[in-house]
Amino acid sequence: MQRLLIAGLVLITGTLIFSLVMGELLTRPARARIAPPAGLKPEALRIPYGDGQQVSGWFLPGRAGEGAVLLLHGVRGNRLQMLERARWLQREGMASLLIDLPAHGESSGERITFGRREALGVQAALGWLRGRLPGERLGAVGVSLGGASLLFADRQPELDALVLESVYPTITDAVQDRLTTRFGPAGAWAAPLLLVQIPLRLGFSADDLRPLDAIATVRAPLVVASGMEDRSTRWPETQQLFAAAPEPKALWPVPGAGHVDLHDFDTPSYRARLLPWLQRHLRKAPA
Repeated sequence: MQRLLIAGLVLITGTLIFSLVMGELLTRPARARIAPPAGLKPEALRIPYGDGQQVSGWFLPGRAGEGAVLLLHGVRGNRLQMLERARWLQREGMASLLIDLPAHGESSGERITFGRREALGVQAALGWLRGRLPGERLGAVGVSLGGASLLFADRQPELDALVLESVYPTITDAVQDRLTTRFGPAGAWAAPLLLVQIPLRLGFSADDLRPLDAIATVRAPLVVASGMEDRSTRWPETQQLFAAAPEPKALWPVPGAGHVDLHDFDTPSYRARLLPWLQRHLRKAPA
């Protein structure tokens, strides 16, 4: 009995330590120094917002009347994740703005907050883009964390086109999916210990991290995309997120894809699917 008690205490202590370490790793900033690749000469930006905060990014110009797109990367990434999309859009005439989300890349921010405070950086980027291109229609593509940040952001006036890729419906789903994928059934036991840290580390509750609720506010034409083999945001969760969105909307399942960059996974299909849709909503009719 004594041995069982000691073993139980060791297991509990180990689980608590594991959850604290994971909580720190998941919310720690993902800093990186970023330089443009050879041959690329974007306009480098530092967009201020809030109380001394700023988001860093690049602006790639397009042709008048073709629209502009804000490109937002996934968790622990940076603007380089969206660079091939930006180059593609520029070849098609569309301007783009790529930013490092708060607490990523070269942007300020003390903690990754799973979209809630990242949304403030997104709002600043949208404001800059509207000021730079006042006559253009604006769209946005958000991948995972980037998509959640878009949903939590005040997008008013509403965008003209919105693409969400691999976005979690609730933080509870996101944590449980990721832990069970990595650690099996034991991950489900650790998930509540991570979720209970959210108010302590971030200053708000798990109820504030529900893109499933925020998507109901979207008034833009919407595409919701995800890999059908995604184990970090399972396909039924994507269907649930899509069902909560108002029309007009389209659901795009990507067969064979996991929680990966959907543009890199099947570039020809990605471009063939999104280009005409973006052009329809962002391109201005000739005068």
